Amino acid sequence: MFRHLREDINSVFHRDPAARNTFEVLTNYPGLHALLIHRFSHWLWNLGLKWLARTLSTLARWFTGIEIHPGATIGHRFFIDHGMGVVIGETTVIGDDVTLYQGVTLGGTSWHKGKRHPTLGNGVVVGAGAKILGPFEVGEGAKVGSNSVVTKEVPAGATVVGIPGRVVVKKKSEDDARRKVMEERMGFDAYGVTEEMPDPMARSMRALLDHMHVVDDRLENMCQALRKVSSDYQNGELPVLDEEDFDCVRDETEERG
Repeated sequence: MFRHLREDINSVFHRDPAARNTFEVLTNYPGLHALLIHRFSHWLWNLGLKWLARTLSTLARWFTGIEIHPGATIGHRFFIDHGMGVVIGETTVIGDDVTLYQGVTLGGTSWHKGKRHPTLGNGVVVGAGAKILGPFEVGEGAKVGSNSVVTKEVPAGATVVGIPGRVVVKKKSEDDARRKVMEERMGFDAYGVTEEMPDPMARSMRALLDHMHVVDDRLENMCQALRKVSSDYQNGELPVLDEEDFDCVRDETEERG
């Protein structure tokens, strides 16, 4: 029990930079309060004391604005940020290191008995206002964008956005890693938008970065060939990119965000 409590408290520090100390977390984080009450009500539910378990769940909803059915199964280091309006249904199964933001619904689409609610794998992140509805699995490490409505299975490592939810990014590839290196060399993120977001300008910037990477490789190969042909060939240094040149891009990105 105390091990679970330590893990739950530490998960707040790991995922919320606003958390300052343990006392503040214990007294001012409704997501943690709702989770601690759920762990006790879930234990009562499994003992067969279902009315008492539901009553504790209802009290937790009154005090925190978070509704977690005592029948839901929740893993280690679960974190609800802000929390108001979160609803988690009876047959929901949540893995370890999962993060939910405010307004998330893990609901069902059927009145039949049995499994009606989603299963979230380890490390899943669900953005504010998202709805995941139905008895399917959201794979390990997947991300669900804010205000998305997901009604079918999500592959592991994928990012889902929109209504209805659609996969916009699958697992990270070698190209993603090379693109990230290029972005760091240039000193800015692709138009201030992460590669998971389906922004058309961000996609265009990523395409340019991919093209620049190919050109960079070809120039390097040409330079190596010239050095082999002539020992007098001097490989000049490339000009350094000044971060101030990209300030206007950052400013525009902040205005768009």
